Amino acid sequence: MTHHSALTVHQISKHYQDGNRQIEVIRDLSFNVAAGKSISVTGPSGSGKSTLLNALAGLVELDDGDITLEIQDKIFSYRAANERARTAFRRQHIGYVYQFFNLVPTLTVLENVRLPARLNRRPDLEAFASTLLSDFGLSDRLHDFPEKLSGGEQQRVAVARAVLLRPPLLLADEPTGNLDSENSAQIADLLFSSCRDQNIMLVLATHSHEIAAMADTRLHLDARPSASLAPA
Repeated sequence: MTHHSALTVHQISKHYQDGNRQIEVIRDLSFNVAAGKSISVTGPSGSGKSTLLNALAGLVELDDGDITLEIQDKIFSYRAANERARTAFRRQHIGYVYQFFNLVPTLTVLENVRLPARLNRRPDLEAFASTLLSDFGLSDRLHDFPEKLSGGEQQRVAVARAVLLRPPLLLADEPTGNLDSENSAQIADLLFSSCRDQNIMLVLATHSHEIAAMADTRLHLDARPSASLAPA
């Protein structure tokens, strides 16, 4: 089943209060991502990469502008939704890969990947978990616990978990930040190819210029709020 989906970020702004100072993290940022396409987000620490990804996940309230996600002709507006609606929407439609893997230590590899299917009452996807793990070269690790796995293997499990529901949107926040160069390249290949194959939109924040260059579009955030958008 292919998603007809599109992400639209329209003139969003976000600031934080630090005592009396107002710190602008994102100002007047706009971009679009189509189904199966990717955008990389680069910039120095403190430039707003994580804030942007959290905004795309519906985890932070916007001060201005809106983010909309169109899924099969239905449009979800983040600004119009309350926190409960955003949480339900995120659980169903957004995958997230973190820098620190975030696997559940008391669950096996297979149970970790099946978790989104369980949370969303999608038993039809439980068999897909084994298929994904096999595709990702982990068929012999299904019943191991995360502590037995290397960092690269743990991140492959995290990617499998994030794409299990075939979400329209996948967010990856420094997904190779904890890995050596060989594992970084593997994980980057896996993320970009999985999203292309399954028609998933990918927004990936990274410090790596090599990985950023793999995306269809590059978004660079400066230390002070301004951004430049360029095809990779």
